[in-house]
Amino acid sequence: MKTTRSKQLFAEAQRYIPGGVNSPVRAFRSVGGQPLFIKRAKGSRLYDVDGNSFIDYVLSWGPMILGHAPPSVIKAIARAADDGTSYGAPTELEVRLAQMITEAIPSIEQVRLVSSGTEAVMSAIRLARAYTKRDQIIKFEGCYHGHSDYLLAKAGSGLATLGIPDSPGVPADFTRHTLTAPFNDIRTAQQLIQEHHRNLACIIVEPIAGNMGVVPPGEDFLPTLRTLTQAHGILLIFDEVITGFRVHYGGAQALYRVTPDLTCLGKIIGGGLPVGAYGGKREIMRMVAPEGPVYQAGTLSGNPLAVTAGIETLTRLRARGFYENLDQRAAELAKGLGAAAKKAGVPLTQTRVGSMLGAFFTKGPVVDYASAKQSNTQAYAKFFHNMLNKGIYFAPSQFEAAFLSTAHTDADIKKTIAAAQAVMKSL
Repeated sequence: MKTTRSKQLFAEAQRYIPGGVNSPVRAFRSVGGQPLFIKRAKGSRLYDVDGNSFIDYVLSWGPMILGHAPPSVIKAIARAADDGTSYGAPTELEVRLAQMITEAIPSIEQVRLVSSGTEAVMSAIRLARAYTKRDQIIKFEGCYHGHSDYLLAKAGSGLATLGIPDSPGVPADFTRHTLTAPFNDIRTAQQLIQEHHRNLACIIVEPIAGNMGVVPPGEDFLPTLRTLTQAHGILLIFDEVITGFRVHYGGAQALYRVTPDLTCLGKIIGGGLPVGAYGGKREIMRMVAPEGPVYQAGTLSGNPLAVTAGIETLTRLRARGFYENLDQRAAELAKGLGAAAKKAGVPLTQTRVGSMLGAFFTKGPVVDYASAKQSNTQAYAKFFHNMLNKGIYFAPSQFEAAFLSTAHTDADIKKTIAAAQAVMKSL
């Protein structure tokens, strides 16, 4: 695999950009080596600046559910760009996307568009605190909800990859209202609620943890959280930035039949362009300015290009059998990877919800952040690089999900499984 140009660009990037990247996981720190610089992407494939081609299972960390550069989405973006790229004023497109979101996810009666998942979560928690007139929140260890100061406590994603428990630059006062519990540990969550319910504004959770690998919720975890929060007037926030429209058209909340008070969205609703959203019950959302006193604003919120891409993407997702077909492909890939590991005698714990896949190099079950961290990250690093050399691009971190798109063909999956069979033997 040629990497000359990527190495040159990485050396140059480090002169101007911290660590040479604009998001930490991209730096390949947890797997070693240097990142590849991508020139273009199409369908299921990435193409780097050295001319290498890869079957891509990162998919820009999830949003490319139709694959890269789907023609209908690209055409829609081009048409929208002809009319201008940003107005800082309302558009009909914003109304259409908001309508599609509320129709798909009944718990969202009103929705506010923003520019990122971090912004969506930050705004939703501010709203929850204002609505309940309480300060404290509960989050779960290993769940990543963006890089707002008070949420960088026992977070996953890049923090898990880099081994940073918290972030310097965050005053202690900012996180003193943030309580943490292990994911899937309803007993600890219940104890925290009993002790602090008079000052608890909300509980925020990834319904399927996607930032410590892929960790599904236990059977009673989400329903019990819903019962406990309702009993004490605490708002339940689902962070569906990854899972929204990924595991079901109605999100993970439709899959598990648990209704939150507020939902945060991102990724897929922008069709690969920067976007985020938060929404929920009308009586809560009416507190958002200009209708209410809770201030939140953004010059690029509801950007016409991102909204257009989102409308076209969601339209495609409504096709009959869309999620069933995607699930079938993901199941085939997971089965092949598992069989390859078993035949090679490599300990591998697999997790999957729809087209989100996790693979942990450990024997035991993975149910929370502590068990996820038992994975052999050195084995994963070797697996990653050997697969990369065979033209397969997985996430450069043990603690991230793999994703499938409708652009992945049977030939792609067969090639990936064949590569895994050879690579597992080397582990």
